[in-house]
Amino acid sequence: MKIRQILEESEQLFKILQIIDSLGLKDAWLSAGTLRNLIWNKLSGYTDFNQMSDIDVVFFDDTVSYEKTCQLEQSLRKNYPEYIWELKNQVYMHIHSPETSPYTSSCDAVSKYPEKCTAIAARLDKNHKLELFLPYGENDILNFIVSPTPHFLENPKRMKVYEERQTKKNWKGKWPNLEIKGLDSK
Repeated sequence: MKIRQILEESEQLFKILQIIDSLGLKDAWLSAGTLRNLIWNKLSGYTDFNQMSDIDVVFFDDTVSYEKTCQLEQSLRKNYPEYIWELKNQVYMHIHSPETSPYTSSCDAVSKYPEKCTAIAARLDKNHKLELFLPYGENDILNFIVSPTPHFLENPKRMKVYEERQTKKNWKGKWPNLEIKGLDSK
């Protein structure tokens, strides 16, 4: 698996995964842009992370409030200031995706991210080995393709969010060889 090889070669990634593992959060994963960008950076000959790299951590625990999640995020930022931490309890995150039912787990949430290339997660398993979640495989990420997930494709309001993200994120500015699919041809 090429993605596994790319990620396993990143010492910095394993340091981040160890920090996440040490938090003891339920169903916790490193996800989304953190992993997608690292892969695209490595394939483009850039460094794994830069000063602007968000560290997207997701977890799923209905006993942890939004306020407690914010406190945990602030603690991460204080204890590991070399990273820009984004900690999100997926119990609450469905509200940011139009007409989406509550998620049932972190993996359920990841599978419903806007882009297939963003729907990726990694963590350390109980043996401290890399565990990956790639609900749409690795083709889009490895081939610099941005396309909507089925969850976004099935709903016009979500597709509007997808289209707005493509404009806002301006990924082609950093990775010019990206192919962006699913945009309304106006």
